[in-house]
Amino acid sequence: MTSKPSFDKRLTPARTDLAALHLKGKVDAPRYVEGAVKRVIAPVADLRRAPRGDEGLDTQLLHGEIFTVYDSREGWAWGQSAVDGYVGYVSADALVEATGWAPTHCVAVPRTLVFPVPDIRLTPLYALFLASQVAVVRIEDSFARLADGSFAVARHLMPASAVVSDSAGTAAQFLNAPYLWGGRTSLGVDCSGLIQLALARAGIAAPRDSDLQEKDIGAPVALASARNNLKRGDLVCWEGHGGIMLDAASLIHASAFHMAVVIEPLVQAEARIAPVAGALRTIRRINLSDQRRR
Repeated sequence: MTSKPSFDKRLTPARTDLAALHLKGKVDAPRYVEGAVKRVIAPVADLRRAPRGDEGLDTQLLHGEIFTVYDSREGWAWGQSAVDGYVGYVSADALVEATGWAPTHCVAVPRTLVFPVPDIRLTPLYALFLASQVAVVRIEDSFARLADGSFAVARHLMPASAVVSDSAGTAAQFLNAPYLWGGRTSLGVDCSGLIQLALARAGIAAPRDSDLQEKDIGAPVALASARNNLKRGDLVCWEGHGGIMLDAASLIHASAFHMAVVIEPLVQAEARIAPVAGALRTIRRINLSDQRRR
C-alpha cells in the first residue's frame, strides 16, 4: 500500500476535522472546504497556533495581505496566509472581503501614521508598517487618500510593483527594533521575519521560518570560499537563526541575545552563537533576478 506524503504542518491547511479542498486525496479529513479569500484590514493581525489570545505568536499578517479562511467560529478565523503559506488562527475582526479593494501601493518606511484628514496636527487613526499594502485613490498635495477615506503621507509609500534591490539596506531600517518571536514589524521582529521583509522589498517571496529560508532562498556557497568573499546581501544561516551581511565582515540580524535588531561583526556573532546553535551552517547568495523568476 502506498502511503500518503507527509506535509509541513506549518504550511498545510489541514486539521483533524477538516482540510482545504485542494488537499482532497492528499490528506485524510472528514470534510474539505474551498475557503473564502479575505484581506487583512487591521494594521497587524497576529497569527496563532490555537484560537486563544494567550497562545504564542507564530507570525503576523500585515494590512492588505490575503488570508484564505477555511473555518470561522467564536471570533477566530482559521486559514492560510497568501504571503508565505503559514497556517493558523487570526481574529475574524481583522479581516474583510478581498473584493472590497485592491492594493496599489505599499508602505516603504519602517512605519507611518494614517490620519483622518490631510493634516498632521490631528490625532492619527493608526500606524502602518513596512510592506503593508494600501489602495491609493488619489494624491492630494503631500498626502495619499486611501480607499477607506483616510490619509497617509505620500512619500512614505511606493507603488506595489516597485522593488528595492538592496535587501541589506532595507534590513538596516529596522536597526534597534525590539526582538519579538513571530514579529514582522518595526515594533517587534524576529530573525526570519527581518529577512522575509527585506527580501519582500526586493521582490522576493521568502518563506517565514529560518529553516525554510536556508533551503529555498538563493544558492549555497561553499563556506571555505565564501568566508573570504562575503558580499552585501548574503544570507548567513545557523540552525534556527539567520542574518544578512552588510559587507564582508558585518551582519545585521534580529538577535534574541540582544533582544533587538543589531549590527555586529560576523566573527563576534559566531563565537556567541556557537555554544547554543552550533557553527555557522550555510551561506546563501541571492541572484535577485533569478530568484524573482521562481
